[in-house]
Amino acid sequence: MNSLRDKTALVTGGGGFIGSTLVERIADEGVEEVRVFDNDEQSLFRLKRRLDGNGHPLNFVLGDLRDENRVRTVMEDVDVVFHAGAIKHVGLSEYNPFEAAQTNVTGTKHVVRAAFDEEIDSLVAVSTDKASNPTSVMGATKLIMERIVVAANTYNHDTSFNCVRFGNVLGSTGSVVPVFLDQIRNGGPLTVTNPEMTRFTMSPDRAADLILEANESMTQGEIVIPKMPAFRVGDLAEGLRAEYAPTHGYDGEDIGVEIVGGRPGERVHEKLVSSDEIENTYEVDDKFVLLPHVDFGEEFPYEMESSLDHEYTSVDSKLLSPSEIAERVKSQFPPRSSPVRGTTRQKPTSKL
Repeated sequence: MNSLRDKTALVTGGGGFIGSTLVERIADEGVEEVRVFDNDEQSLFRLKRRLDGNGHPLNFVLGDLRDENRVRTVMEDVDVVFHAGAIKHVGLSEYNPFEAAQTNVTGTKHVVRAAFDEEIDSLVAVSTDKASNPTSVMGATKLIMERIVVAANTYNHDTSFNCVRFGNVLGSTGSVVPVFLDQIRNGGPLTVTNPEMTRFTMSPDRAADLILEANESMTQGEIVIPKMPAFRVGDLAEGLRAEYAPTHGYDGEDIGVEIVGGRPGERVHEKLVSSDEIENTYEVDDKFVLLPHVDFGEEFPYEMESSLDHEYTSVDSKLLSPSEIAERVKSQFPPRSSPVRGTTRQKPTSKL
């Protein structure tokens, strides 16, 4: 990306699943330095071991978004910020709302204020489909995060503050895919909340592409929303047990399925554009662009009206088949054989 050449980039949450993918991509773009900021020492250590020695200009910084002084320190002389740090677990946020707000809201405030002081060129914040008309604490804090970032353009017209909003990144930490793979490895059962539940999905490389493209092309205050395929959770379970069970000495039908019901804060179908956002949403090739809800005098180059006449939800998107979703998972988690563990511990409790 030409806009990154010879510049210093900061990635908050850089040790995480999306952040680390982004770090690797940015490091190959001719940057002067990439600062990897995270509060998880183990994730920083693992990423440092993996990337050190490859000639990448990396600087690993341990710290927390909640610590304003530390954020200001890591922001010194930075040109571009990719804000991926957040608390992302829906269930944990429901039981720990203060913690989610401290990181996702107060932490973002610290990042934006430090960006003001350093007069950076641009900031792209990573949001989630759960921020659109949120029903969970995590979604609500990410919506406020979006509003903080977008409104920052009203105070500083020299820096571009923008967001990207997308659904589940396939195999990310805390997502259902690693859980299902562990359960299959141990002989089941697969704990399915609701087989008809749908979720958007994209690969980590596509997520990184979107974030970097947004930094290159976005006008101030936009939220970029990619068009994404989706899957039923039941189809995911079916596809994964058929694909991965044989590598652990089981037949697919040997892996039981237990329907456990929805968890606090979860909704059956996710949405990337809510009904209240349609009139400010424009279609541009393979994505939608949500224009800011506040007026800060910016002119936007969109003339066509949005093709959306209803909410953009995961149930309305292209739904992947069990085999299609399994193929996508395989690209991130290639099946590896493990010793046969003998008889399974539990026969199927239900079939999808």
